[in-house]
Amino acid sequence: MIAAVASSLPLVDEQDLRRHPWIARLREQRERHLGRSRFYRVPFALLGFTVVFVGLAMLVLPGPGLLVIAAGLGMLALEFTWAERVLERTLARMTETSSRVRRLGRLEKAVSVLAGVAAVGALIAVAVYFEIPFLPF
Repeated sequence: MIAAVASSLPLVDEQDLRRHPWIARLREQRERHLGRSRFYRVPFALLGFTVVFVGLAMLVLPGPGLLVIAAGLGMLALEFTWAERVLERTLARMTETSSRVRRLGRLEKAVSVLAGVAAVGALIAVAVYFEIPFLPF
């Protein structure tokens, strides 16, 4: 019976554990978290969803959106396995993007900054042209 259940469980690849240290640590903490009462776990999951939504808002508003989303997914991953998979992909993309940015040359970095400044300038120009008030009062 135990062998049948064990064979149906997905195998944990050692390479998966080496991908990002947060994932291995998260799997260790999940055991303690699942032992807690529902009166703790339900509000914790709701807080995790709230943190993810705030992070999504920070993608278009000022703030560290990807880091906040990763923190919220980390909270949700203690409760849900789908959140762990999404967190793992998010961390992989964040690591890949940071290494790609480190490899950029000065010209490419300057062009990226100028593109960001041009986008902000375009938003301000559209707001002025269409007389969109900057402040609500």
